[in-house]
Amino acid sequence: MAQPRCRSVLITGCSRGIGLGLVRGLVAANPSPDFVFATCRYPEKAQELQQLSKQYSNIKLLQLDVVCENSIKKVVKEVEEIVGDKGLNCLINNAGINVLASLEEVTAETMLTIYETNTVAQLMVTKAFLPLLRKAAQLSTGMGCHRAAIINMSSLAASMQLVQANEMFLKVYPYRIAKTALNMITRCLAADLKSDGILCISLHPGWLQTDMGGNMAPMQVQEAIPGILSVLDRLGEKENGSFLDWQGETLPW
Repeated sequence: MAQPRCRSVLITGCSRGIGLGLVRGLVAANPSPDFVFATCRYPEKAQELQQLSKQYSNIKLLQLDVVCENSIKKVVKEVEEIVGDKGLNCLINNAGINVLASLEEVTAETMLTIYETNTVAQLMVTKAFLPLLRKAAQLSTGMGCHRAAIINMSSLAASMQLVQANEMFLKVYPYRIAKTALNMITRCLAADLKSDGILCISLHPGWLQTDMGGNMAPMQVQEAIPGILSVLDRLGEKENGSFLDWQGETLPW
């Protein structure tokens, strides 16, 4: 990321897809953050991430299950031991799951499972890292990833205004509804944390060919990562509480 520099970034869900792509993009950037905390549920199974962490000393590979309170507490402590009084500059809530479920197929159990992982967990992870984000915010001015920022990975599917325009998303009731709720978390955090100098946005990374996005998606992960990082690099106070895509365009709620 360009100047002013983001010193530390933590990303959830880094074993594959967008999370892994973001780690690759960040360590290849010039300048690169001092610390890229790449977290996932099963680090021992994340072979590509393991290889990357051997190549780049600024990658800190940590175990995190976002729906487990003890796991969250443990990783916060591990990050704090590394960053110390400088805190954490940027938290990217990327971890998420998807289950195809139309109106006919959707169940209460599926709804609650997706909501726990894609919405509640993002808020709980953010809440746990707030002390470190506040520490970082105290050391700089303005708003952005150089100071303290929370990036909630959302989706175009979350837009209530675009429901009719994207009828294909009607097959993913749980995912769509959970991401819409995540957007409200973004709005609440942006309002709540503005006085602390902590920025929060929702980001649609594009429809990408990942395990979640599927093979029909028009873009590869590596195509979207430069745009995403460019958007993060340019964030300022006027973007606080906004819903943006990977090109920096504002999306309707």
